[in-house]
Amino acid sequence: MVAREQPGANPMTTPIYDFTSQVKAKGVITAEDVLAVRHIVWPDGKIDPTEADAVFDLNSGLNAAPREWVDFFVEAIETYVVHQQAPVGYVDDAKANWLISRIDSDGRVDSLGELELLAKILEDATNVPETFKAYALKQIETIIMTGSGPTRDGGALDPGTINAAEVKLLRRMLFAQAGDGPALVSTTEADMLFRLKDATLNAANAPEWSSFFVQAVGNHLMAHSDYQPLSRDRAAQLAAFMNDTHVSIGGFFGRMLKAGPISGFQDLFGAKAKRPSHDEAVAADRAISPDEVSWLKREVEGDHNFDPIEKQLLAFIAEESGGPVKL
Repeated sequence: MVAREQPGANPMTTPIYDFTSQVKAKGVITAEDVLAVRHIVWPDGKIDPTEADAVFDLNSGLNAAPREWVDFFVEAIETYVVHQQAPVGYVDDAKANWLISRIDSDGRVDSLGELELLAKILEDATNVPETFKAYALKQIETIIMTGSGPTRDGGALDPGTINAAEVKLLRRMLFAQAGDGPALVSTTEADMLFRLKDATLNAANAPEWSSFFVQAVGNHLMAHSDYQPLSRDRAAQLAAFMNDTHVSIGGFFGRMLKAGPISGFQDLFGAKAKRPSHDEAVAADRAISPDEVSWLKREVEGDHNFDPIEKQLLAFIAEESGGPVKL
C-alpha cells in the first residue's frame, strides 16, 4: 500500500485533495499556495473532473482569498467547462449541470469568484445550454439585490442599490457572446432590468445605472444583430466534416456547383436560401411592433408609477425611432 503524503510534502507529488485539505484547514490561501495548486492540477494545461471538483471544494472552504486565487479559480474552471470538449467553445449539458450543482452546493454564489466565473463563461463560450443562461441571469439579479463584497475588477457589490461596479457586471453579462440574447438584450433580460429598476427606484444608485437601463431596454426594442451562433449539434457536424480526412473536397465542391452556391451551402449549414437584405432587417428591428408596445406598456404601468427613468426611456425611444410611442 502506498503511504499518503503528510503535511508539508512536496506539492508536486502531493495528491490534490491532500493538499487542498491542508489549505482549507487554514481558511485562507496564500499566493504560494495558489502556485502550488497550479503545479498540482495544471502541469499539462488540462483539468480533469477530480481536479475540477477539488478546486471548487477549496474555493468553497476559503474564508478569504487573494486576487491570485480568484484569477486561477476562474481560469481553471472556465477552461474545464468551455474548452475541454468538442466542439470547443460549446458548453454541453453535462458540464453546465455540473457547474450549477457545484455553485449551488453551498447555497450561495461567491461574489468574488463564482460570480466572475459565470460572467467569464458567458463571455468566452460560443454557446451554452438555455438552462445555464437562465441560471446565470437569475444569479446576477440575486447578487445585485443581496450580495456584498469586492468584485474582481474593482468596486464592490452593494445590496439594495446599483452602483458602478454592478452596472459594469450587468453590461458584461447582458451583452456576452453566449448570453440569453447574443449581442442583444433579450425579453427575459429586459424584464429583469425593469425588476431591478423598480426595486431600487429610491436608492442611491450610480448615475451610470439610468443610462445603462435606457440604452439596454432601447437595445431590446430597436437593435439589430446578424450574429446567431450555431447550435452545438450543428457545430459538431461542421467540426466532424472539417476533421474528416476521407472527405473528397473535389467531390464536395462539385456537388455545390451542381446544386448552385446558395443551395450548396444551404445543404451543409442549413442556411435559408432567401433572406431579407441587411437594410430591410435593420429597419424591421428598429420599428416598434404592436407586441413590443404591449410589452412596454405592461412594464411601465406594472408598478403604477411613471418614474423619471421610464420617462428617459420613452424620450430615448422617440428620438431614435423618429416619433413617440403611444402606450
